Amino acid sequence: MSARKRISAEQRKESRKEVSLAVLKNVPTSPRKMRYVADLVRGMEVFKALGVLKFSNKEASRRVEKLLLSAIANWEQKNERKAETGELYIKTISVDGGTMLKRLRTAPQGRGYRIRKRSNHVTIVVDTLNKEQEQN
Repeated sequence: MSARKRISAEQRKESRKEVSLAVLKNVPTSPRKMRYVADLVRGMEVFKALGVLKFSNKEASRRVEKLLLSAIANWEQKNERKAETGELYIKTISVDGGTMLKRLRTAPQGRGYRIRKRSNHVTIVVDTLNKEQEQN
């Protein structure tokens, strides 16, 4: 590996150390339905977002709530202390399309209608508010 590549790889690793994230893959709901829930909590303080997700009627909110708890636990593990109220916020939350199961449904006159069973991948990045204020 050349020196330039090694240096850029080390910089990427260092930037990943500062960020706590959690990833949920192959969730069997459509990305569009999951994005509605992601838009509800984007940029919120984490404990406020947990309250919003807890009382949301959407089925996808249960999965995002569990993922957010995992991201908080990852942050606590990296920083070796408990998260306090008002300290953490959701820096980014992204929903990407996953694999798609393609099926055929029988239709009249010998035809077949296509059914696409979609899945998605969700990524949550959690960061501290203090770090954001120091940079500004």
